[in-house]
Amino acid sequence: MNRERGFLLFLIAVFGLLSILLVKPFLQYVLAAILLGYVLFPVQRRLKHRVGTRVSALSLLVLTTLVVLVPVMALLAIAARQAITLIRVIARGDQQVAELIALVERYTGVTIHGRTLQELLPAGSSSRLVDNALSIFGGVSNALIGFTVMVFVLYYLLTGGEEFVAWIRRCTPLHDDVQDELYSEMDRVMWGVLVGNVLVAIVQGILTGIGFVIAGVPGVVFWTVVTTLLSLLPLVGASVIWLPASAYLFLVNRPVAAGFLFLYGTFVISLSDNYLRPMVSGREAKLNPGILVVGIFGGVYVFGFMGLFFGPIVLGMLRILLTVFAREYADM
Repeated sequence: MNRERGFLLFLIAVFGLLSILLVKPFLQYVLAAILLGYVLFPVQRRLKHRVGTRVSALSLLVLTTLVVLVPVMALLAIAARQAITLIRVIARGDQQVAELIALVERYTGVTIHGRTLQELLPAGSSSRLVDNALSIFGGVSNALIGFTVMVFVLYYLLTGGEEFVAWIRRCTPLHDDVQDELYSEMDRVMWGVLVGNVLVAIVQGILTGIGFVIAGVPGVVFWTVVTTLLSLLPLVGASVIWLPASAYLFLVNRPVAAGFLFLYGTFVISLSDNYLRPMVSGREAKLNPGILVVGIFGGVYVFGFMGLFFGPIVLGMLRILLTVFAREYADM
């Protein structure tokens, strides 16, 4: 029996490794499908009793593609173009940028006067920036294949998610009450990270974009995307974007716009976090800010872009597993 068990475990390890190699090229898309599946599954659970499991899943796929994925990709494309435009403006030695450079020289002592961005950056850095941005998403064919994988994984998560969870529970050698606690804690962590933090970051990014449009700040879409990403970080938020933008407007002799953006950022953007986070994080993850920071940056390094969301989840789940083990099995 021990030999049979050992051989079976060996086969599981071999095919598990092969499975990892198969999933690795499309890991970003699989993780995106898991994220969307978690968010959409409560809706799927309600709709399937009215229109059927397959129809509700297909409807959610189409709706998600039209309402979420297409607009997000369009925004990212616009943000990339605006980023390149901003780099070119800076590289040409814009007069307003020159005033900012003079301010930096005055307060930091770093001598950069008379030097353009092309002189400050290594040769060919602009083209490498574009090449790196394109390499993030890969070629068109790889993106289409990845998108197809994501759609199929998401569809089967929606249609067979409950059966998949039940199968995992049967294969897990833990007591039902321990599994119930683990799944409950996992749901709380995922909700807090994926829904709570992300929704607050999106709202802050949108509010920042609205303020920039009113104040006349260039590159609104680019700064909105950057603000949304930075708002995911604890203790950072949107102020690292709108506050320098307000100072920039003041330096270029636009005091009214600068004052408006400062007041708008102080009383609308920053305070929105205090009101929104308790509302959307009813099942807040309650992760230490240090865990969040390490999880976000480490997640991006290991998983790529989707690590922004799954890095903190991994560390949060490790904390939960260690807590349950110390309580239930440490003395065995």
